[in-house]
Amino acid sequence: MNVLPSLAVRIDAALPQTQCTRCGYPTCRAYAQAIADGEADIDRCPPGGEAGVAALAGLLGRAPKALNPDYGVEQAPLVALIDEDVCIGCTKCIEACPVDAIVGAAKRMHTIIASECTGCELCLPPCPVDCIALVPTAPAPLARAQVLARAAHARARFEAREVRLSRTREGKKRNVGAALVGAASAATDIEKSSGIAAEAAPTQTAPAFAEPAGHQEDRPAETAKPITRSAVLEAIARGKARRHKDPPPR
Repeated sequence: MNVLPSLAVRIDAALPQTQCTRCGYPTCRAYAQAIADGEADIDRCPPGGEAGVAALAGLLGRAPKALNPDYGVEQAPLVALIDEDVCIGCTKCIEACPVDAIVGAAKRMHTIIASECTGCELCLPPCPVDCIALVPTAPAPLARAQVLARAAHARARFEAREVRLSRTREGKKRNVGAALVGAASAATDIEKSSGIAAEAAPTQTAPAFAEPAGHQEDRPAETAKPITRSAVLEAIARGKARRHKDPPPR
């Protein structure tokens, strides 16, 4: 039995997949879901243009309407361009790019893969040195067929990036979990070692240093307990003081 895709999936297929967030949603898929749920209108996608709004209206059986200027205006396709002499290699633009169209490494010059760039403009705000510009790649907005052809490739790039980020997050979670388990195991080992050391330590049932026989009988027996570090240090100090007071014969 053939099952039709959900309404949100069909709406998403009609969007340009620039992932620019100008519609007010974090992804094209989220905007599509909001339209399907009746939470957003169909006129919020500048990259899709007037033809895109008309396509959504036809899909939903609504009357066509104009693009809402509050969300931007339709324009020619853009591509980002990095001034490589100014770039400081901060990697902030790489983190912002939704389709992995920027190549570079920390403290090294970055560059744009022009064929993969969707012109979303998301790399502009995080750049601390304003070394990124957007330049048009055509004299006018693209035809609807061209928009959809670019959209299929952009969607594949975006989904591949989401998979990569998900794997990275899972890897970090596993590393943190392993570190916590290791720390807990180490703490348990230390606790066990401390207990074994305490059991093995000699107990002080009599004064640590012998006293004259005549005085030992008069001192009550002390409760057995481990020798503490402070007791050892005090004993060393007393020994040094005694040697200083009564130096050995020459």
